[in-house]
Amino acid sequence: MKRFLPFLNRPPRVAVLRLQGMIATSGAGRLNDATLAPMIEKAFRRGKPVAVALVINSPGGSPVQSSLIAARIRRLAEEKGVPVYAFVEDVAASGGYWLATAADEIYADESSILGSIGVVSAGFGLNKFINRHGIERRVHTAGRSKTMLDPFQPEKPEDVARLTQLQEQIHDSFIAQVRARRGAKLAEGADLFTGEFWVGARAVELGLADGIGHVVPMMKDRFGDDVRLTSYKQRRPFLSRFTSALVQDTLTEVEDRAAQARFGL
Repeated sequence: MKRFLPFLNRPPRVAVLRLQGMIATSGAGRLNDATLAPMIEKAFRRGKPVAVALVINSPGGSPVQSSLIAARIRRLAEEKGVPVYAFVEDVAASGGYWLATAADEIYADESSILGSIGVVSAGFGLNKFINRHGIERRVHTAGRSKTMLDPFQPEKPEDVARLTQLQEQIHDSFIAQVRARRGAKLAEGADLFTGEFWVGARAVELGLADGIGHVVPMMKDRFGDDVRLTSYKQRRPFLSRFTSALVQDTLTEVEDRAAQARFGL
């Protein structure tokens, strides 16, 4: 009977989603909801997986895209009744940690970096440079806030105050996400929302992760040695494989290295 009905003996399958890179609306190799949606949908719907594993290596990026991706994962997990496990490689910081909170359980390596629950905005002030070189800035607007934080004009205190207000609203949303997903697991009395980040075991102590573990042994421990891991990776657009691929890869690498340098990576 088993010979004629081999599907009765199929080993359990875990869909593995690799989420690697900066989180941004656009750009080669970037993580965003639009490009990840087909991959995420396929992982949850194809072959009735017993679980979905997120393998995360991201220093963060867009809070909106982080929220959209995490929300999509949670919606599908609840629709399909599939548990989600996150496995942090080098880093899950800022938006990368937001992605990790989409999981029911989070695991990391001893040397992984987790946290950085905060919001940052950075730029340059070039007004003195253009003045020194005799360059005149000409801007015409309707609406007094249209030139807010213009890098070619002196910084205004009211602009900084407005930016701080916006950042605090985004920060509050990030904190709410972490509290909603991690709940009572978070260490009582610990201030986890300053933008600070932690390594492996300390992140576990603080409740940002559930334990130290890697995807293959953990999934075998949960679902048996015969579990099958099916990997899903983000595909590069067809034309980008041939057109200016070297330039795009170089720029992406420079940006990623700059982001990871904040965490000593």
